[in-house]
Amino acid sequence: MDLQAEEGEGLTTESLPVLVATAVPVERDAVARALPGAGTDAVAGEIRLPGGSLCRTATGFDLLAAGVGPALAAARVAGALTAAALAGRPYGLVVSAGIGGGFQPDAPLGSLVVADAITVADLGAETADGFLPVTDLGFGTVTHHPPESVVRVVSEATGARTGTILTVSTVTGTAARAAALRARHPGALAEGMEGFGVAEAAAAHGVPVLEIRAVSNPVGPRDRAAWRIGDALTALTEGFGKLAPALESWKAHDH
Repeated sequence: MDLQAEEGEGLTTESLPVLVATAVPVERDAVARALPGAGTDAVAGEIRLPGGSLCRTATGFDLLAAGVGPALAAARVAGALTAAALAGRPYGLVVSAGIGGGFQPDAPLGSLVVADAITVADLGAETADGFLPVTDLGFGTVTHHPPESVVRVVSEATGARTGTILTVSTVTGTAARAAALRARHPGALAEGMEGFGVAEAAAAHGVPVLEIRAVSNPVGPRDRAAWRIGDALTALTEGFGKLAPALESWKAHDH
């Protein structure tokens, strides 16, 4: 994909639109509130896709509630990427966004985490000697790396912590599993359920990917009283309010 603008032109999210994939509509709406003209003016149109719809905003960000889990997220993001390419409007970046669990004390509740590595944590095999990732079995991949430049720009703009975000198909609910994940992935700051699926779809289309999570709960024993979903959604909105202009800067200077 040619990411260069015409000579003398700055790149914009209109020339290089950004696809933002969340799991559920409430996360998508939190992102939409950060965009200029939030509310009815934020959405320029709705495009029907198999299994759902994509909201196109007037700011060049397309918002997709792709569903829960890596498989559904991968399928729906791949569909959106294919539709955009066929329409002659390919994406310049895919962002997996939402709320998620944070490993304490490094990712406090209400904080933002941006991934320098998007790693699937439970794709592999259990053995008598412990867990083996699928790559040790001779298949596939377990990690996608967002561009260092965009991670740096977004982290500086939003104040997000930078580290590995794990993708899991089963949310961690015990201290033992949290400890095991952290032992295997010492750089992990957060976990979610969609990032790796989104990254797989983006990689198949040759589009760079980013993942950003607002921490709503600690990774570990399930304690709903300790969840701060509202605070995390607010942090996601505030983060995207700073992220959007940061992406403009990234595209203008690095691409």
